[in-house]
Amino acid sequence: MRHYLLHGLAYLLALTSAALIAIEVHADEGLEVRIGYLAWEPERGPLLSNVIPEPLDAGLRGAELAIIDSNSTGRFLKQRYNLDAAPSATPEALLARARALHDQGLRLFVVNAPAEQLLQLADALPDSLLFNAGSASDELRGAQCRANLLHSLPNRAMLADALAQFLAVRRWQRWLLVTGSTADDQAYAAALRRAAARFGGKIVGEKPWTFDNDQRRSAQADIPLFTQASEYDVVLVADERGDFGEYLPYNTWYPRPVAGTQGLTPTGWHKTVETYGAAQLQKRFEELAGRWMNDRDFAAWIAVRSIASAVTRLKTADAQAIRKLALSADLPLDGFKGRKLSYRDWDGQLRQPIPLVHPRALVSTSPQEGFLHPTSELDSLGFDRPETACKAFAGS
Repeated sequence: MRHYLLHGLAYLLALTSAALIAIEVHADEGLEVRIGYLAWEPERGPLLSNVIPEPLDAGLRGAELAIIDSNSTGRFLKQRYNLDAAPSATPEALLARARALHDQGLRLFVVNAPAEQLLQLADALPDSLLFNAGSASDELRGAQCRANLLHSLPNRAMLADALAQFLAVRRWQRWLLVTGSTADDQAYAAALRRAAARFGGKIVGEKPWTFDNDQRRSAQADIPLFTQASEYDVVLVADERGDFGEYLPYNTWYPRPVAGTQGLTPTGWHKTVETYGAAQLQKRFEELAGRWMNDRDFAAWIAVRSIASAVTRLKTADAQAIRKLALSADLPLDGFKGRKLSYRDWDGQLRQPIPLVHPRALVSTSPQEGFLHPTSELDSLGFDRPETACKAFAGS
């Protein structure tokens, strides 16, 4: 009997030892977090100006830097982050690659694509969490919002409000609006009209850009006559492609500043943002990418960092748990903008300060002093809770 008891005790000790070894191995393996990066950019077509094109790797480099940053801290917590980049040549290829990554178990995605493709991806991957780092569409935060789609890139309403607040502070309240012909230009112009109504701007004239020739030789002759109108304090331009807006500064009928998509520009990020530790982020990005960090790079960076911050808090990479935490007040994010950033629980938009820049300098940052809000001054930019048209987040 004693022999059997000793044998049984030895067997139990062996099982316990094996279990402890298994637990130790599992602990050593840690938590692996895979994030998909999906990108597709439509062909821009020939431009009427010699505007400097956006880098082909815009967004991707920001996501890569965020993976490096997340792994530098994650290794102490036994968390490993990997980026599965899937740039695509067509919308069809983008959807196919997204589904392939989903079949491999990925449920977390950062997307740099137009609004139509974002909606397609969000509908095709309902159990996943997507971060929009490429589209400024107001509709994506409004009537066309999706519960599984958060937005790290500012929308046009936020950008226009940031500019309008600055113009109100400077008392430049008479606006001449010049608008391009593309759908994006029209959407940007609509955001400026909305901002005028909110912050006391008066649009004294609107002029559609109808020239179809290269302005490099004729800007001095054409633009002064084109910008003749009732006296204005500032010329606002809606030219997201960069067809003509660069030729407006210093060529207007009245000697007035130019703002909007060119001139004084509201943006999610810019090289000239350097305070609150941003200079260190800029330096690390430039060492990685060999160029300046732009707004899409920052949007992709903060999207990945949002995921990593949630994983650190939750100890899991579950998409639904990350979404719930991101939309709560319990996940403040450090975005090197002087304030803690967080996602709005009514439309998934990341609330954040907006720099106002010209090509070589930071002019100001909105929200401007004096524009108050019951809960957060950052919610004075863009669609506030009472005015949202988004229904998908109700009850989130």
